[in-house]
Amino acid sequence: MKAIKHLLVLLILTIGGVSCKDSMKAPETPISQKKPKNVTAQEILGNPDYLAISYGGYRMTSRDSQPSIVQLKNDMKILHAMNIRFLRTYNVQLAHASNILKAIHELKQEDPSFEMYVMLGAWIDCLNAWTGHTPDHFVESPQNEGEIGRAVALAKQYPDIVKVIAVGNEAMVKWATAYYVQPDVILKWVNHLQGLKKTGELSKDLWITSSDNFASWGGGEDLYHVKALEDLIGAVDYLSVHTYPMHDTHYHPIFWGVFGNENELSKVEQIDAAMIRAKNYAISQVDSVAKYVKSLGYDKPIHIGETGWASASNELYGDDGSKATDEYKEALFYNHMRDWTNEKGMSCFYFEAFDEPWKDAHNPGGSENHFGLFTVDGKAKYALWNLVDQGTFKGLTRNGNQIIKTYNGDKKALLEDVKLPPSKGRVLMNH
Repeated sequence: MKAIKHLLVLLILTIGGVSCKDSMKAPETPISQKKPKNVTAQEILGNPDYLAISYGGYRMTSRDSQPSIVQLKNDMKILHAMNIRFLRTYNVQLAHASNILKAIHELKQEDPSFEMYVMLGAWIDCLNAWTGHTPDHFVESPQNEGEIGRAVALAKQYPDIVKVIAVGNEAMVKWATAYYVQPDVILKWVNHLQGLKKTGELSKDLWITSSDNFASWGGGEDLYHVKALEDLIGAVDYLSVHTYPMHDTHYHPIFWGVFGNENELSKVEQIDAAMIRAKNYAISQVDSVAKYVKSLGYDKPIHIGETGWASASNELYGDDGSKATDEYKEALFYNHMRDWTNEKGMSCFYFEAFDEPWKDAHNPGGSENHFGLFTVDGKAKYALWNLVDQGTFKGLTRNGNQIIKTYNGDKKALLEDVKLPPSKGRVLMNH
């Protein structure tokens, strides 16, 4: 009996101790009293706690249909749930970018601990771009001044959200024949923005860059190696570099295919090997930029402004072309690039968050419409199935739809749509 009484006393003391401990916990801070963080671009870029992504919220086949603030806020919540904290936008000509900033601002007002930052793109064109007249690649568009002015105004209005301004998107690469400009145009506006930082009109912590193809940053042909580019590299706070192995499965497929003894592997193993080479191909392009920058005597950070892999294509990269596009390969590339950039301390503005059907409105099956990690109606593609399993998107919706898996989560059905790359001889590219 004494033993039983002793145990009862211990039990009462233990329960009492737990209750007492719980009663001493500090009450949870009300949302209204939570303080927002104040971080800079330098602290965000390269930090794996602030994953980056390229974002467009367009649901329709035309950008005339602008997403509502409510729709944008729903997208922000979805991205925030998957630990995205840094978005990239592309222009301030339309209402989209300013509405994104407004949506984030409202979310922060509702919960000051909500974090989302923006790399704000200012679109840059040459004279006669998109007009039907012959583009003049040696004269800039008179529209550029207004675009920079709008970007400055938004950076001043939302200094807690806008952490980077990017002057131009693939505006120097010479295959952008509809609108590309010479590097001196980009340099002019980068210097202008850096000057506004020096005078205090813009925050000194705001970083300025241009977002362009690896070749435009000196990692490709010598024709890009001009004095204005050297000066531009010196003027930016970091280089925002694009690399797209998927496109080169058609245009330069030295890494793409099933090579040599790989024919003896299983279908999945053959694809896995091809996608590892795709990752290494991307790394080699970024390394080529780093090598060029170093040759100029500069030590500038490099981050990935864009890279991605489409999940479907009815043209060059699909079943009738290089057989590169499906959700399985997209997932492999996404995970490879996230792992590599996180390990290297680089940001990767992966392209892109959601499918955008306006990009190739006349060809719904075109690859440009299918780079998203989510479909337009909010289905999570294979790259994100694990997050659905973990309940990451519980209670979140897009266009009124709950976030569910594509293929109804049937991996076997997904793999039936996966095609092998073409069979080749020995691989020519190593890294």
